[in-house]
Amino acid sequence: MNNHEIAEKIFMAGVRSVLPEKLITGIMKLEGNLLIVGENKIPLDNIKNIYVIGAGKASAAMGHYVETILGSRITGGHIVVKHGYSCKLKRIEVSEAGHPVPDAGGLRAAEDIVAISSRATENDLVICLISGGASALLADLPPGILPEELYIMNNLLIRCGASIHEINCIRKHLSRIKGGQLVRIIRPAALVTIILSDVIGNPLDVIGSGPTVPDSSTFGDALKVIEKYNLSSDITSGLLNYLKDGMNGLHPETPKPGDPLFEGALNILAGTNLTALKASKDKAISLGYKTFIIDAELNDDIESVCESVFNMAVSFKNNKDIQKPACLLYGGEATVKVTGNGYGGRNQHLALSTALRLRNIPGITLLSAGTDGTDGPTDAAGAVVDSDTVGKAVLLNEDPVNYLAEFNSYVFFKRFGGHIITGPTYTNVMDLVVVLIE
Repeated sequence: MNNHEIAEKIFMAGVRSVLPEKLITGIMKLEGNLLIVGENKIPLDNIKNIYVIGAGKASAAMGHYVETILGSRITGGHIVVKHGYSCKLKRIEVSEAGHPVPDAGGLRAAEDIVAISSRATENDLVICLISGGASALLADLPPGILPEELYIMNNLLIRCGASIHEINCIRKHLSRIKGGQLVRIIRPAALVTIILSDVIGNPLDVIGSGPTVPDSSTFGDALKVIEKYNLSSDITSGLLNYLKDGMNGLHPETPKPGDPLFEGALNILAGTNLTALKASKDKAISLGYKTFIIDAELNDDIESVCESVFNMAVSFKNNKDIQKPACLLYGGEATVKVTGNGYGGRNQHLALSTALRLRNIPGITLLSAGTDGTDGPTDAAGAVVDSDTVGKAVLLNEDPVNYLAEFNSYVFFKRFGGHIITGPTYTNVMDLVVVLIE
């Protein structure tokens, strides 16, 4: 195997460790009429209906294994996934919708999920499955707002460099579902939410915009994000006025920590980026690499992350006291402020930026890829590079710097090689970066 293949094997070991089959069957089991989820035991003797709802890239696959465990005990449900991430379920309807920008499919799915949640009574159990992408996929609108206004807002947020905390703060306050509001609809039914984290630090109120978790953010906080990124003149007056009216008490706030609404509701974290990093580390060690998890919480802007990863790799390479070959592992999600008109994603952008730095430094290979199998709006998970990557373009009189400046990394790797193509992985715990040092 060459270094590109080895890096991909290490990456895929991490992905496999957070697949829904392993996660769901690892935390949920049925013993007679007792449903065990994590350390919680839920008697089903008096439960009349079990509804399964959910949203996110991994949620349909999660639903499959919930069906495997509960079978005919499930009355029905609805799960919404990103286009291409669905699988056929026996008792739960699955629909596809747009991500990262919501679309009409997400709006229809949200309506159906609300309708199912509204049917639940005190004799019922609702199981909610949340994974990365849920916030965009579970799309709904405030009264008087048009879908097009929501699409514009989300596109602006994705491109402006806002963090997922900031993006989801706004999404919560332009929703009737997010920020714990779905619990208002589900109650008085019993509720269990199983969560696959795609957010650094695993804050349950941010993952998928926390539809079943108390929310500490406010309308005022959402307006501060708008101001921070100078979006006031770009979003519609309808959205801006809705947020302002909310700050002035004209719309109900999201339910806050301590609200009795959440008493007895269970929120269980099934898998995280660190789970994947540990599996990747085990794989690298088995392949003979001295392996280090350097950072499990990458969240700075992408050029800062690139510079840090590059400097660490060079430092390790030049340190004769460190056993070689070595493998450095990182997890998280860098933030990107898109200023060009190209086509790509943060992982391919990070890889191309690193490739420019590695041009005259042999012996270092870097792979950056999303565990969900989709980097940005592309069909690639990410890319792998080394000291030869840039030279391939230069030989054809192409300037890689132009591709980087235009945020056109996908086209670069499509032309000159290096893409990591996995297809949908049916999981999502942010990104992994694998650095191999000879």
